Amino acid sequence: MDNMLEEIIDTFKTYNPSQDTALIEKAYDFAKKAHEGQKRLTGEPFFTHAVEVAKILLGHKLDVETISAALLHDTVEDTSTTVKDIEINFNKEISDMVAGLTKIDKFESTSTDEATVENWRKMLIAISHDIRIILIKLADRTHNMKTLHALPAKRQQEKALETLNLYAPLAQRLGMFGLKNELEDLSFKYLHPEEYAALEEGVEKKSEYLDKKLTKFKNALGTVLENEQIPYKLLARVKSHYSIYRKMIKQNASFSQIQDLLGVRIITDTALDCYRALGALHANFKPVAGSFTDYIAMPKINMYQSIHTTIFFEDTPIEVQIRTEDMHRTCEYGIAAHWRYKLGSKADPHLDEKLNWIRQWIEWQRDLTAPREFLESFQTDINLNQIFVFTPKGDVKVLPEHATPLDFAYLVHTEIGEHYSGALVNKKMAKMNSELKSGDVCEIQTKKHAEPKLQWLEAARTARARSKIKVYLRGKGIDL
Repeated sequence: MDNMLEEIIDTFKTYNPSQDTALIEKAYDFAKKAHEGQKRLTGEPFFTHAVEVAKILLGHKLDVETISAALLHDTVEDTSTTVKDIEINFNKEISDMVAGLTKIDKFESTSTDEATVENWRKMLIAISHDIRIILIKLADRTHNMKTLHALPAKRQQEKALETLNLYAPLAQRLGMFGLKNELEDLSFKYLHPEEYAALEEGVEKKSEYLDKKLTKFKNALGTVLENEQIPYKLLARVKSHYSIYRKMIKQNASFSQIQDLLGVRIITDTALDCYRALGALHANFKPVAGSFTDYIAMPKINMYQSIHTTIFFEDTPIEVQIRTEDMHRTCEYGIAAHWRYKLGSKADPHLDEKLNWIRQWIEWQRDLTAPREFLESFQTDINLNQIFVFTPKGDVKVLPEHATPLDFAYLVHTEIGEHYSGALVNKKMAKMNSELKSGDVCEIQTKKHAEPKLQWLEAARTARARSKIKVYLRGKGIDL
């Protein structure tokens, strides 16, 4: 057994010690032989890429079949191997994953807006059948971004832009925040090299100061939690380069003016412990006004749960996230954490429901014909900046940021959307295209003879609402 294979097997056994690894070993040997003599643009043996992709997925503790498919993922596209060869030598589950990945790679060879949109449609359909296809693709893109320097400058820009606009949001939507942050930082490096270099230098210069500040705060916080007899584990970090850059843009500020560079996570045992920790935190450190968000009571649409707050420690704002170990696992691994237990004793009975957004979106986007409309709707619906809007009866509806009363109406029920005649937001009349905010109470007014009009498409932001409006208009014989 060579060193790379030994490392893969050893890592796999750290989280699945009783599982037979013969399939992974066979996939390793098969792919190594298939790629023999091939080189990447970096000059490295091509097979090292397959190994690095497998390692990324091992970090997310994925199953034997996924690791095997990762090792084999380029064999059909880049060697004489066929999908049938994979099925004969392994199984249909693995060959289907490799086939799905091969299709996605072919999609990426085009450059026009129309082709890009059609390719993304097909990719979403492929991943709706097996979510592991996109998990492997995200790992594949992550390693490719790490070696992007080998491509010509124009291709670097194209790949970085696609990664930032599509792959990073998709990783976030699947709850894979580690990959999302890494993809954003790698894209940022190539899209804005001067800003990236300046920010990296700034963080490096402040690293010693930031490390000391984090250590001091962790000690103080640990004392507080111990006094309250709250079980805890503390994790600390400096925020990612791209998140700092976005904050600089949003605040129109220089790096030296950005204060909240630090983040601390409190990992505890139960949801009740989370709220006890929050109380202790706010009782001992001054909270920043307006910084508190409870994603435990109101989880994000990608299953993310955590309490967020920002406090002052020695005049330095520090973001604190509070969650249980189970919540933290979901935050770290996202949908991969749930897939991992699909066939085991800890199987998640709601896994299909959690993946249903992909299938729903595929249905809605069939009516999004213009490339710009498709991409804008995709980025709106995949956006995790949610708002929570109440019905007059107190029911909560979750919508993407920038959603309008018309989107709200269609979310409540298609018929309510189709008979929309007006909206009261916080008991005041609101325009159809006005943007809703978290905490708003929205009451939709309907009329029996009201019906969708072409101009409604200008007010609808979500793919669901736009799709429903288009279906209705086409049914009335209106050209779009």
